Amino acid sequence: MREILGKRRRLLSRRGNGGPELLDAALTFATQWQWPVLPGATADQRSTSRCTCPDPECTVPGAHPFDPGLLAATTDARMVRWWWGNRPASPIILATGGTAPCAVSLPALAASRALVALDLQGMRLGPVAASPTRWFFLVRPYSMEQLGELLYAKDFVPGSLRFHGDGGYIPLPPSETGRGDIRWERAPLPGSASPWVPDVEALVDAVVDALTRTGVSAPEL
Repeated sequence: MREILGKRRRLLSRRGNGGPELLDAALTFATQWQWPVLPGATADQRSTSRCTCPDPECTVPGAHPFDPGLLAATTDARMVRWWWGNRPASPIILATGGTAPCAVSLPALAASRALVALDLQGMRLGPVAASPTRWFFLVRPYSMEQLGELLYAKDFVPGSLRFHGDGGYIPLPPSETGRGDIRWERAPLPGSASPWVPDVEALVDAVVDALTRTGVSAPEL
């Protein structure tokens, strides 16, 4: 079931150099959907492959928390307005877990092929955020015990399948990072309610099955 039709795909995914688009999106996530967010480190203006954080070897420039740290993530509108009022180009970082969705991610090529297979199966998906290198499938919050049991029961799980649970984070559209823009590959449906997301078990089962049947090699990225 495809969630994107016409202008739905453009929801919260307008491109730009910060300003109202990022602030509006951050406020929607935080206040309407109750997803705790915070501004991330930005890519270095002199070289987008470098990050403004102190790590010269940062592998995710502009796509992770730095100052403030992840624990500062909030749903408070006043804090969100203050952050993006002072740092209008900062990417939006979602603190996964707790009351917010978690995520399962794959390298972009494997994710795109898995998505086609899931659509053919009629698998209902929630929002899918995409960077040029990795796609993030949003799922319901899960515990480490639940995840451990799920993985233990599997004969095979691609090594490049990553889990963003409690204490994790992902970038959200319409952020711009050193690796490129974050966009919605499968956009949330418009409305005031928090978007529907599937259980992690259902998604992982379907993704692993799709990758196995299609013979997709998911590189370790």
